[in-house]
Amino acid sequence: MLFNSFDFAIFLPIVFAIYWLIGSRNLKLQNLFVVAASYLFYGWWDWRFLSLIIFSTIVDYSVGRGLAVEQNQTKRKGLLWTSLATNLGFLAVFKYYNFFLENFSSAFSFAGGEIAASSLDIVLPVGISFYTFQTLSYSIDVYKGKLQPTKDYIAFSAFVSFFPQLVAGPIERASNLLPQLLSKRVFDYSKAVDGMRQMLWGLFKKIVIADNCAEYTNLIFNNSADLSGSTLLLGALFFTFQIYCDFSGYSDIAIGASRLFGINLTQNFAFPFFSRDIAEFWRRWHISLSTWFRDYLYIPLGGSRGNTWTKVRNVFILFAVSGFWHGANWTFIVWGLLNALYFLPLLLMKKNRDNRDVVAAGKILPSISETLKMFTTFMLTALALAVFRAENLTHAYSYIINIFSSTLFTIPILPVAFPKGLILGITVFMMLEWYGRERQYAFSAIVEKLTKPVRVLVYLVLLFMIYYFAGEQQQFIYFQF
Repeated sequence: MLFNSFDFAIFLPIVFAIYWLIGSRNLKLQNLFVVAASYLFYGWWDWRFLSLIIFSTIVDYSVGRGLAVEQNQTKRKGLLWTSLATNLGFLAVFKYYNFFLENFSSAFSFAGGEIAASSLDIVLPVGISFYTFQTLSYSIDVYKGKLQPTKDYIAFSAFVSFFPQLVAGPIERASNLLPQLLSKRVFDYSKAVDGMRQMLWGLFKKIVIADNCAEYTNLIFNNSADLSGSTLLLGALFFTFQIYCDFSGYSDIAIGASRLFGINLTQNFAFPFFSRDIAEFWRRWHISLSTWFRDYLYIPLGGSRGNTWTKVRNVFILFAVSGFWHGANWTFIVWGLLNALYFLPLLLMKKNRDNRDVVAAGKILPSISETLKMFTTFMLTALALAVFRAENLTHAYSYIINIFSSTLFTIPILPVAFPKGLILGITVFMMLEWYGRERQYAFSAIVEKLTKPVRVLVYLVLLFMIYYFAGEQQQFIYFQF
């Protein structure tokens, strides 16, 4: 079920009403309803893959209970490896099997041999990279003694399958979400209103900005061989705004919907386009995934401790794995390695932690230095995302090379009418994002000082724009990851 669908518009208020009706009587029954509603939400796409979520839930709940009573270190490691093998095994089969098979066959043929192997004709389960990482972090935290395992199987099931963030995050930690599910929730009108406001902002970003950028992104990338360098650069910029508004829009809807149910999810985006270097960008982009890899991969490898070689190795492993997490395509891995190259100078010069505050906090405009740094970081990000968006490495290489051709400084020419309205819309959107950059999401800063009639008018304008620009229903980009 998609957030931007008519089905969800019917589903959400019904679930909301039943949830609070049950909650006033019985917490366990309320959590059971959350599980049922979440399974319905996910099963609306394909009921068959519910078995993966249920099996993963059973395994990691059992691992947690086993770790709670097991003192033998060898057996404890065995339990942890059961969780690792189950969750990573699902990913290996459904997401990466064909990729490894194709590359192994190619390498074998290159060496002069021949191998007969058939790929699997399987569908990638929506959200598998998100919920497997979520439940896997629970087992790791319990194993390390950072978290006490829950005895409540229903609450744990709700933690794994909570429908607002089930298929595209944020990737929640049990330390944040489980205690909320184990405690009685009380309806908070102001929190619910703010949640609906954030959902509205998320839908605006998805439908008005992202989906319209997608039209021109697809047009340019699909015809890149025939277009000028300036047009290709425009395509990279359109995709940069598309993926940001699409994914952060999903996160806004997920976080906002959760607030309707008295649940606070972690912030997943913190205005990354206003970052002054690539290290700050990754602290602000897909925060739940970045911190997951930091805590469960980068730090265990040694992080930024040790000699120069160790630091360089850890950075490249971190970004390569992060790229590979996105999918079975070399473009994702190269995208990750490009970000590692961007990050490396900051690490070696010990400047990767310089920009941890909000840029130009309390000021109307940034300084010239801050503006140049933000522009440079944004353009580097856009070029890397062009590789991310490309069909394959050959396409990525030709796309980047052709950007830096003699036609880079010409006026972009498209085979359709130039999207002046979209560019104006992106400009206004970025101005609003800048104005609200010190908040959890920009729209809260925009409407809080307005009188009620004006606020309602703004809501109606956004709703009209969402209705007006809504075309054919577009799936969220990160569903494929």
